[in-house]
Amino acid sequence: MHLKEDPIFTRSRKGKKAYTIQEEKVFSSLYDKYREEIEQYIRRDEINLPELSEPDVIRHFIRLSNMNYNVDLGFYPLGSCTMKYNPKINEFVSSLEGFRALHPSQPDNTVQGALRIMYELALYLAEISGMDAVTLEPAAGAQGELTGIKIIKKYHEKNGEKRKYILVPDSAHGTNPASTTLAGYVAKTIKSNKMGMIDVDELAKHLNEDVAGLMVTNPNTLGIFERDIKQIAEMVHSVGGLMYMDGANLNAILGYIRPGDIGFDVLHFNLHKTFSTPHGGGGPGSGPVGVKAFLKEFLPGYEVELENGVYKRKPHGKWSIGKMLAFLGHFSVMVRAYTYIRMVGKEHLREIAENAVINANYLKKLIKDAGYEVPYDSIPMHEFVASGESIKKKYGIKTLDIAKRILDYGFHAPTVYFPLIVHEALMIEPTETEAKETLEAFAEAMKQILKEARENPEILKKAPHRTPTGRLDDVYAVKNLKVKYEEEQ
Repeated sequence: MHLKEDPIFTRSRKGKKAYTIQEEKVFSSLYDKYREEIEQYIRRDEINLPELSEPDVIRHFIRLSNMNYNVDLGFYPLGSCTMKYNPKINEFVSSLEGFRALHPSQPDNTVQGALRIMYELALYLAEISGMDAVTLEPAAGAQGELTGIKIIKKYHEKNGEKRKYILVPDSAHGTNPASTTLAGYVAKTIKSNKMGMIDVDELAKHLNEDVAGLMVTNPNTLGIFERDIKQIAEMVHSVGGLMYMDGANLNAILGYIRPGDIGFDVLHFNLHKTFSTPHGGGGPGSGPVGVKAFLKEFLPGYEVELENGVYKRKPHGKWSIGKMLAFLGHFSVMVRAYTYIRMVGKEHLREIAENAVINANYLKKLIKDAGYEVPYDSIPMHEFVASGESIKKKYGIKTLDIAKRILDYGFHAPTVYFPLIVHEALMIEPTETEAKETLEAFAEAMKQILKEARENPEILKKAPHRTPTGRLDDVYAVKNLKVKYEEEQ
């Protein structure tokens, strides 16, 4: 394996090409017809691109891909990100020619199979969540959040109200306040109690008729289920606010609890977290949004309807928040999620949650036994948050050092420094797809790292040592940003 790969520009040689194109204009008739429109978009200056042969291009990127860590290669315990194994049957089905070769502008009568998948997937998600209607359009979880908050805003506007605030717990995902702000609201933080749950008394202080809604991740980012959620929902509803659930951690409660049954009005799903579609590398993700019946008229874009045995795309009505994404969403991700749900079956959904919770509790026990502190030490659901604060005080080793060192042991690092309410946080989620032996191996590596912190801290401060790229100077990189390659003279 190559442990170093130079920038592709260093391999560039004048005149090399990875393609062959005839000189004559292939679309000359169209070009002549639309010459004036086309001319304004033609580049006049040379573009600085590397010149290489096709083998050079392919080998460069294959070597880079071989240097990457990935979920097919090993354990990926990113808390909150749910990096679970992706069954290959999902990839096989989504790559079938009938799905792969579709175009979203085709007439409905030529894409009945695709529309049926979308129609049924929306029904499955509604049933799983206790919602009444689902849009598959949003591109990912964060856009699902924005979609949900815009729906809440539209609901209040229709009622003649201009509310100002969305309440967000301090254990929330960082995208929650960001989505709130993008939708035109002001985010107000609600503090957690000593158990790591929403402080009901603190919530009561902020509730009034200026509050549009409350965003809750349940279980929250500490891995703790909000046991007072029904009371919280009643409190928010009593002032006319709506309940929004960030569904990032839905895999912890599948088959046991339906958010729509415990007071939530809006929910976004992460198909790339809960339903085993690929995650990471920039996407594509998928963040469907489910709503209760009274909010259906505000859903974005189109819905798929079944009329007399025929599936049709139908635009939502005048109160729709409008399009959130081109066409109907990321279809290949929908096929993967649909395949997974059908393979698991309704009767086995609970096993996903059971295994996620069992794995998290077992690994938490191992990590505690290894010597790490877990500040909010109640029984977690799918994930837990350890702290390196005492290690930093004793040995001068930061959580970042621990995360870098774990790479040398062949594992991806956990999420670090989040949530902010845990100092020197190590947020760990094993997911339901990992074996007991893998969890034990990871815990043993963490144990060895703690031993190194005591006996040889310098090895952690300079980690990683066995990766293609060593420790980077993050501060220098931020202050001296260089995104353009310039050949040295």
